[in-house]
Amino acid sequence: MTDAPTLNVAAVCAELVDRTLAHCIRSIEGLSEEEMHHIPYATANSIGFNVWHVARTIDNVLFFVFDRETPLWLQQGFNDRFDLPKVAQGTGMSTEEAQALHFPEPALFKEYLDALRVACRARLEAATDEYFAGVVLLKPWGERSRLDHLGQVLIAHGNQHLGMVSTARALLGHGDLGF
Repeated sequence: MTDAPTLNVAAVCAELVDRTLAHCIRSIEGLSEEEMHHIPYATANSIGFNVWHVARTIDNVLFFVFDRETPLWLQQGFNDRFDLPKVAQGTGMSTEEAQALHFPEPALFKEYLDALRVACRARLEAATDEYFAGVVLLKPWGERSRLDHLGQVLIAHGNQHLGMVSTARALLGHGDLGF
């Protein structure tokens, strides 16, 4: 009998987060600045908001919540460059607040997404199983292992938002994301 292959949790996590961020980049490709702000129905958020929220959540959780380090958003001054909130990432924002945010044109916003992909992949590939097993508090979801938060908040929750983006893109005539 052969041994089962060893699962490399760090590599899997790095790939899943990278894929989510790649979908964020695909989400804004080919869009105009106006399309980034399109509201498909009265209580919906824009493509720009959803992509920003997914990326900022990944950034905040991986850097600040998990390790109490400054998120890339602040390290590289994207908040100032884009004139967007310094700390807020969209969680708990009212529809009116979310819809009022103005996002940069896609090529400029992609600079943040590209930088975040590189930083997240490196961080996650270097993590140990013990690191992923460590329990941290992430509001409003509570105390869970880093791995659990990564799967639920970054991947599942992030891809729920990307599903909304995919539909919004299709409604704008750009086709869905096909995932």
